[in-house]
Amino acid sequence: METIWIKHPLAVYTGNTDDARGGIVVKGDKIVELLALNQSPSIPVDYTVDASRHVITPGLVNAHHHFYQTLTRAYPDALNKELFHWLQSLYPVWANLDEEMMQVATELALVELMMSGCTTASDHHYLLPSGLEHAIDLQVEAAKNLGVRAIFTRGSMSLGEDDGGLPPRHTIQTEQAIIDDSTRLIREYHQNHDGAMTQIALAPCSPFSVTTDLMKETAYLGKEYQVMLHTHLCETLDEEDFCIERFGLRPVDYLEEVGWLNDRTWLAHGIHFNKQEIERLGKAGVGICHCPTSNMMLASGICKNRELEAAGVKVGLGVDGSASNDGSNLIAEVRMAMYLQRLQYGSANVTHFDALRWATSGSARAMGRTDIGEIAVGKQADLAMFLLDDIRFSGSHDPLAALILCGAQHADRVMVAGEWRVLDGTVRGVDMELLLRRHRAAAKRLAQKAQQTIRR
Repeated sequence: METIWIKHPLAVYTGNTDDARGGIVVKGDKIVELLALNQSPSIPVDYTVDASRHVITPGLVNAHHHFYQTLTRAYPDALNKELFHWLQSLYPVWANLDEEMMQVATELALVELMMSGCTTASDHHYLLPSGLEHAIDLQVEAAKNLGVRAIFTRGSMSLGEDDGGLPPRHTIQTEQAIIDDSTRLIREYHQNHDGAMTQIALAPCSPFSVTTDLMKETAYLGKEYQVMLHTHLCETLDEEDFCIERFGLRPVDYLEEVGWLNDRTWLAHGIHFNKQEIERLGKAGVGICHCPTSNMMLASGICKNRELEAAGVKVGLGVDGSASNDGSNLIAEVRMAMYLQRLQYGSANVTHFDALRWATSGSARAMGRTDIGEIAVGKQADLAMFLLDDIRFSGSHDPLAALILCGAQHADRVMVAGEWRVLDGTVRGVDMELLLRRHRAAAKRLAQKAQQTIRR
């Protein structure tokens, strides 16, 4: 078990009041000591890492994504549309996913996230057409191979367009198949111990794509196994109209009706809540994942981060799908979050510290994790280290502010559970040229299959 002193950082964001200007001592998979300026480790170290040119943050935590969507970035039929029409354009394309596409899309998304400083990645996969029933198994294997921490949500769709839902019938599953596979995945892969590398959560896609019975059964299953619940909620006003028309309830009332209004739930987007609903969410301990780039691209609106946090809601950050963001860069998303929230609250009321908090401890807490998301003794040794050598940083004065304000794009080093997974900006063990060649071929093949389906 090696002991490492990451020595004398240029700047460090710990996510708390602890002083780590002298460095961070890691032993095994945990942080064992933080050093003030001019302090030395109290225990012998095996080697030191000179961090005098690095800004260090906790490993970034991505709280919402759709890895498979890396295959449909800037897809022509989906351009310049808002959520419902955008989904209806892409569901028929995504219905042609196969195992090779799923595997390479997952690997590429994870690599892209890790390169941006992400150490814990959540994915919401809800499309399991015939032949892709083991999509989550493929994802678990990809994450293990890369050594990244992952929370995979077993998504689902059970309400087809012929029954009043949004997705085409050939993209949905039966409720029993969904519950059976959810149970299997929890039993096979979910880890509930401190430092867990693989976790499973349950994630019916949205109120407009699953039945009420499935929402209730999922809540029951989540409580039985004590796993987290996740879904899209209040992303658009169209969704609000759908809930009122179909259920006679606003989305938060519906959430309570189906047994989801509790501290094991985190929601993607969470834009269109009123004041009373925000208070109820906070009282229940619900988490919200802010997805700024996606919300701007689809013109969905702006999440009320300040009001949510003031009410007690755990606010995190996610890149969302790579077809509604067209990227999986979490450090870039931190900057987007700060600037979008400033439009709403003013520049004096949203700082780079707020944005970093959302991307670290905020996301961790939203997803039920207390062992990651900050640099503190006893926490997991998940760290991101950034150089400020690019031209974009030239002339900057405050290193930590510059990391966000000047637009960092890539981490130089990334540590997950005490292991270096990114060195010199490169993910270890990955043949990038081969990965890109496979991914581009899969994207092309998916588009061709979609066109063949349309012609038939």
